[in-house]
Amino acid sequence: METESEPYVRLASLRQLHQVMAEMNTARSLADTLQTVADGVVEALGYEIACVNLVRGDGDLVVAAFSGNSAAESLITGRVGPRASWERRLSMGEAWGDLRFIPHTEGWVLDEDDVPQWYTDGPAPRFEDEWHPCDRLYAPMYAPGGQGGSCGELLGVLSVDRPRNGRHPGAWGREALQMYAFQAAIAISNARLRANMQRALVRLEREQQALRASEESFRQAFEYAPSGMAVAEMGGDQHGRILRTNDALCRLLGRPAAAMRRYSFSDLVHPEDISTLLRTSAEGGRAELRLGRRDGTYVWVSLRNSVVADAADGPRFLLTHVEDIEERKRRELQLAHRASHDSLTGLPNSAELRSRLSARICGRPTYADAIGSLDAAYGHPAQGADGHGFDFAEGPAAYDAFDHHVHVVAPEGDRDEGTKGLAVLFCDLDGFKSINDRFGHNAGDAVLIEVARRLSRGVRDGDTVARLGGDEFVILADGLGKADAQDLAVRLRGEIIQPIRAEGRAVRVGASFGIGWAHCGMTADEVLKSADERMYVEKRSRPKQHRRAG
Repeated sequence: METESEPYVRLASLRQLHQVMAEMNTARSLADTLQTVADGVVEALGYEIACVNLVRGDGDLVVAAFSGNSAAESLITGRVGPRASWERRLSMGEAWGDLRFIPHTEGWVLDEDDVPQWYTDGPAPRFEDEWHPCDRLYAPMYAPGGQGGSCGELLGVLSVDRPRNGRHPGAWGREALQMYAFQAAIAISNARLRANMQRALVRLEREQQALRASEESFRQAFEYAPSGMAVAEMGGDQHGRILRTNDALCRLLGRPAAAMRRYSFSDLVHPEDISTLLRTSAEGGRAELRLGRRDGTYVWVSLRNSVVADAADGPRFLLTHVEDIEERKRRELQLAHRASHDSLTGLPNSAELRSRLSARICGRPTYADAIGSLDAAYGHPAQGADGHGFDFAEGPAAYDAFDHHVHVVAPEGDRDEGTKGLAVLFCDLDGFKSINDRFGHNAGDAVLIEVARRLSRGVRDGDTVARLGGDEFVILADGLGKADAQDLAVRLRGEIIQPIRAEGRAVRVGASFGIGWAHCGMTADEVLKSADERMYVEKRSRPKQHRRAG
């Protein structure tokens, strides 16, 4: 990256630096911004470890974000270094512009001070510009508007350890780190203004002092509750921001308490459950949703919010109780699946088939209903060329507007003129009873399982294959014309008649298909009966010896 003869490497580094700077300014919260700053030093600037030390309201610096070493992160994240000790460090060593480099020849005096630190072990350097394990490099971050240490408020300090190339950064590396610290200060300042986290924490602490006696009893119940508990901010830009958690909640989500304070519940909830959370957290309530663990998985919880006023006219907070319901949810899903699916084949059962079919068809409004709705809308008969002002001769689309439901229609006539409909294929196996009689029910079950698999494999995603009962199956396939449905039946029959291994032998069954068409105005039973009748017509139309392929 430092070599003048490799401009392409430098351009690539600039692009990467620009990308991480952009990511800093698009982070959703102060916690995300701090972590993005630390990650960017490791990913874009080529250091093995990066630490963001953030100035608190009392002037001391807290380790707010860490990147590059998970063991070190768990040890020092959240620890505080006194401001005086930091000022001592920033006055030592060599000034590289706004950067401060403390070589190992001077840094040994800092080994026992009270600033949290971590650096990698390694051998002593072999040449002059090689990085020593005890070298320290700091990049102060000043509030926008100031230059250097003389102007502008100190927001924090970036501390880095060991460049990946093992050498002291050259002119370009120093300039890049200084530029990055300047941009990081802007991003942190903007995030802090948006979040106003420090003011909220100070306000909370002030109110807690007035209620110390009652707070102690609450603290005991909160900390040692067997289920998860959290206190979150209510209202304003920081609504839902987690201020405090107990051990049970930290264990449930696999996150330390220091990390939990970086988030709100909206940061942790499953994306599909955001609307549920918003409905619950507005003024308190209860909901069942999924929260994210640190390992990336989600756990089902029952989340109950209660609104708590911290004083008579003071701020209000959400006291959140979080109960693990993962096992109950799993049992509910299993029970629901068993209730709606066939236990042998795993296909939707008869009840589920009728439910899905009924959801697609409705009691369609008649021509007279549509005319009456128009007359009522106008307050008088809507006269027109046809006596009503609308040409219903053009087809059903003219009065679909009276119903938000998308009506299901069936192809009409013998020719397929492009009309697509909801095809219902009724399938009955031929020769199945003889397999049960000759080889037993285990063989029959194996045949049914394999037929179910072949049918499922032969249809499109979104189509339904269900077991109606016995050796009868039904396929719901939407958006098909008559020729499409006939082709599907032929193809599925060809799949079924292939030999099936059952109880150590090859057996064969045939299949008869009846194709019915669902349309609004029919019931699910009427649709199934129509397809069943057509299946028997098709079965009787073929010679018995041709109903199965051996």
